[in-house]
Amino acid sequence: MRVPPSADEWRQIPSWGYLTASVDASRSDTIQRVCRVADTLARVTALPAELARARLQTVPGVGRWTAAEVAHRALGDPDAVSFGDYHVAKNIGWALTGVEIDDDALAELLEPYAGHRYRVQRLLELAGHHRPRRGARMAPRTHLPRRGG
Repeated sequence: MRVPPSADEWRQIPSWGYLTASVDASRSDTIQRVCRVADTLARVTALPAELARARLQTVPGVGRWTAAEVAHRALGDPDAVSFGDYHVAKNIGWALTGVEIDDDALAELLEPYAGHRYRVQRLLELAGHHRPRRGARMAPRTHLPRRGG
């Protein structure tokens, strides 16, 4: 069993600790901001889902995508679609219509499923529905200096 670190333990991670884990400065700054208000954010569990997502987004660096990821994982929100994700809209659009779409079109496409839109997203992911993959994989990012010229 693994137990995630507490907010206090996260706050103690030095900046270079994030760099060795390939976490850039803007993301590590967001993590530190969230840790500073962790006690306040813990209270969002008592709020309605839409208000909870809005409250999460009051922390600079926490946007629509992050709030949705927290909402469906930690709050059990069945309607928290991962808008802003690089792949989600394109994959769902491909699975349901045969073409890649953007977030605006995804919102319209999933409107009949309001209240359960994340469930639709997750069921399609679990069933393996995604658009065809093309091209080489991107190399992992690193903060280490490049060797050679």
